[in-house]
Amino acid sequence: MENPFKKILHNEELPQVLKKKVLDDVAMIKLSIDLADLFVVKYPNAVGDLLTGGGADEVDKEKKNPNNKNKKN
Repeated sequence: MENPFKKILHNEELPQVLKKKVLDDVAMIKLSIDLADLFVVKYPNAVGDLLTGGGADEVDKEKKNPNNKNKKN
């Protein structure tokens, strides 16, 4: 595959077609990262929380009352 950036002269503006292709590629990469984050990180965490009974309530309690952590000792 030929590198299209080598065809550009230093004083010349980028062709609109090349700009659109680069921006489309960047958008596709961003979409891929978002999908991977959704299905690899967030979805398993959500399923794990559902199967273990949540855990969000405990986190909220600790945020409201951070001194309770040391009282167990």
